[in-house]
Amino acid sequence: MDTIHLLGYAGALVVGLVLGLIGGGGSILTVPLLVYLLSYNPITATAYSLFVVGFTSLVGTFQKHKKGLVDFKTGLAFSFPSFMAVYLSRRYLVPNIPDILLQSEDFELTKEMVIMVFFAIIMLLASYSMIKNKKKTNTPEKKQHYSKTFVQGLIIGTITGIIGAGGGFLYVPALVLWANIPMKKAVGTSLIIVSINSLIGFTGDIQTLQIEWGFLLLFTLMSILGILIGVFLSKFISSKKLKKGFGFFTLIMAIYIIYKELYIS
Repeated sequence: MDTIHLLGYAGALVVGLVLGLIGGGGSILTVPLLVYLLSYNPITATAYSLFVVGFTSLVGTFQKHKKGLVDFKTGLAFSFPSFMAVYLSRRYLVPNIPDILLQSEDFELTKEMVIMVFFAIIMLLASYSMIKNKKKTNTPEKKQHYSKTFVQGLIIGTITGIIGAGGGFLYVPALVLWANIPMKKAVGTSLIIVSINSLIGFTGDIQTLQIEWGFLLLFTLMSILGILIGVFLSKFISSKKLKKGFGFFTLIMAIYIIYKELYIS
């Protein structure tokens, strides 16, 4: 096992640690780690990210369920349209995007570049949601009509399918603002949606990509170990400060990806 792969597995441990500490952000670390450290192309990296985040989120769901912080009924209502969108985007949309979208004498816009820049834009939105101070509101629980939930699930599912992210940072505000679920329960509920979406989305990739199962399973196991450590450490560390700190880190990473893809390329 070479040094690069050892660093990759150490990175997987950090991915899980972050998920355990702040309840999200796994894909924000996983995709750049696979692309820039382990030299996987963005298509494969986003597929692997779905697998890793899917299984680590399952562990997180179990942890939250024990505390009564998972609304399975609402979670499954979001999951159905979302996993359809994730699967279809991974199975048909992403593989059929042309390899070269735009070409001139001194510039070439490739599919891989577009996916990474789109991922960076989502990271910018995620960093903003983590950095800003959220005002607490006491909103009574009031369920919206399922037709709205269906459309919202389709939109978020398509986005997460393209970028290979679990989408927790998108589902949490959606559950709070649209489904009127309290914040703590929204975090737990988002994990079950992320688990279902990510793993079903990954099945779309199995049919179009060659998977290095040995590497992927070991990477995932290291990530699961990290989430267990993170959940334990979260009892002793301020999640608010951690989330804001990780938000600034995400912001820097997003700027770096945009610079690397658009300027250096």
